[in-house]
Amino acid sequence: MRLVILSMTKLYLLSGIILAFIAIAGVALAVFQVMFEGDKEEKKKYEYKRRNFVMTRAEHECFDALTRAVGNDYLIFAQVHLPTLIDNKLVGQNWKAAFRHVNGKSVDFVLCDKAYIAPKLAIELDDKTHERPERHERDREVERILQGAGVPLLRLENKGRFDPSDLSRRIAEALTPTNALK
Repeated sequence: MRLVILSMTKLYLLSGIILAFIAIAGVALAVFQVMFEGDKEEKKKYEYKRRNFVMTRAEHECFDALTRAVGNDYLIFAQVHLPTLIDNKLVGQNWKAAFRHVNGKSVDFVLCDKAYIAPKLAIELDDKTHERPERHERDREVERILQGAGVPLLRLENKGRFDPSDLSRRIAEALTPTNALK
């Protein structure tokens, strides 16, 4: 009788351990399922509206003057992000980190040749925001990046008016081989 009671006790203990193991395995399976399948709910859909203008008034005036200054020699693109102009995939550097470093940066205009739409000159229109100390740091970094990539940069101060003949002269000067390689 004693042997039967001892065997029954072991059986109950063993069945309790098995049930506890099944419960723990079930909880672990549920946790893994949530972790790896993610939330089945639909991702949040943000709403947007169309902007009335692509450029500020000053940028538009500068664009018009640039159009007159370069005539049919170049295509002009506005609001160009740096990753469009430069390649971050250089041997020996972390490509993702290099991309993240330039991804939020842009220049106001880019002149491209018509045959291949290759960037020839980046143009920054410096308004009052460029006077802030943190903007100085950003501007120096953009200059460094473009210079290292071989893209010349022309900085234009926003004085309210843009003279196409002066712009034409400054663009030609910026595109001369000695200046373009600086």
